[in-house]
Parts: sequence; structure tokens; C-alpha cells
Amino acid sequence: MHFTLKIWRQAGPNVKGFFQTFFLDGITPDTSFLEMLDILNNTLVQQGKETIALDHDCREGICGACGLYINGRPHGSDDGITTCQLYMRRFKNGSTITVEPWRSAVFPVIKDLMVERKALDKILQAGGYVNVTTGSAPEANQTLVPHQQAEESIDAAACIGCGACVAACKNSSAMLFVAARVSSLALLPQGKPEAKIRARAMVAKMDELGFGSCTNIGDCQAECPKNITVDHIARLNREFLYCKR
Repeated sequence: MHFTLKIWRQAGPNVKGFFQTFFLDGITPDTSFLEMLDILNNTLVQQGKETIALDHDCREGICGACGLYINGRPHGSDDGITTCQLYMRRFKNGSTITVEPWRSAVFPVIKDLMVERKALDKILQAGGYVNVTTGSAPEANQTLVPHQQAEESIDAAACIGCGACVAACKNSSAMLFVAARVSSLALLPQGKPEAKIRARAMVAKMDELGFGSCTNIGDCQAECPKNITVDHIARLNREFLYCKR
């Protein structure tokens, strides 16, 4: 397979960026998108040219570091995947592929396709934690959690903080990310001690950092690689009202 790649190049956050065109041939259908970029970078090294900077880590759909905006969609054209789980067989042979970093003012470009996503960490530090008394562990069966609540908490906890929801939202809102973190703890007994401050603190930090507001369009849900739903945003709103009492 052969492709034309239009890749965003930017030397730093305060430097004007541009699209650079590359041509690749001999790519097998089972090559992953990141492997394809590895092949391109190896070619650039052989040519003595500067390689393309991009984030990646586990390459198993776990860490969310591989956030790329591909042909107008976070993580590419498949649903429920991260970029590292996207394979070249999903693209038409000979097609042109446009690759960009996350487009959001709260995610400044570090270089090329790499962005700074510490803003999400700051939101977690504001309230996405629990206080646990140290000492001997209590008997597990003493604190019963209804099965449905446990399943919903696990679903929310699946969020990997990749930022696709922010990149997809026209307002650059982090509501789905915040909602997933709040929801996963609100459904469990361990999350109750901080319940009255968690939602308020995390939403306040989100606003302080410059994330936009939610307008219920649902692009975040459509592009989430872990299929987290906007139902959790509804719970976040309820938790927010609760913590104001």
C-alpha cells in the first residue's frame, strides 16, 4: 500500500507550524498507524532529516499517550480505539492522510504532534482522589456495593485521560473526562468522604485552566476510545449540585 501523508510540523509552542507532505510506499495492511510513522521516521533518519515528534508509550490502547488527530477525528476513523490500535487496512490504498496534534488552547504544542496535557493532571489533583485510613485492611465483604453500581464505576474508571474528548469538542470542554473521574468515585463507598468537595473542586479547576463549557453535542462520547457515555456528565451535574448544599 502507498499513502500521501500531510503531517503537522511545529518546532515549538511559540513557533508557527505548517503541513509537510511525505510519500510512503510498501506499507502492509496489518501495519499499525504508529508503526507506519516509525517507518517514516526511520526513512527520515536514513536521509539525514529531522524526525517527526509524537507521543506513544504502551501501544496497547491502555495509556492514551498516542493521541493524534487523523483525517479530522481524534484517534482516526475507527470507533472505540486509540491511535495505536488503528491499522492501515482501514485506509484506502493511495489515499491522502492528514495528521495533526490535539487542537486545543489548553493543550499547547510541544513539538510537531506532541502536546502538553498536564492540565488534565491538574484537574485530578484538585479532587480526583480518596483519603484512606492506613492500618489493617477491613474485611472486603463488610462494604457491599450493588453490582450495577460497581459496573458503572468500572466503566467510568476506564477513562485513560487521552484528551480525545477535549480535542473533539468545539468548546474544548473536559466535561467527559471530569465526569468519568467523579462518577467512578461517586458510585463507591470509598468516594463518599470527599463527595461534597470533589465535583466542585474539579469543575473549578477545569474552568480555571481555560477548558470550555459543555453544550451537550456529544462529540466527546462519539470519539472516546473507551466508549464512556455522557450519562456520567449527568451524574457529575448531580454531584455538583449536591456539593453546593
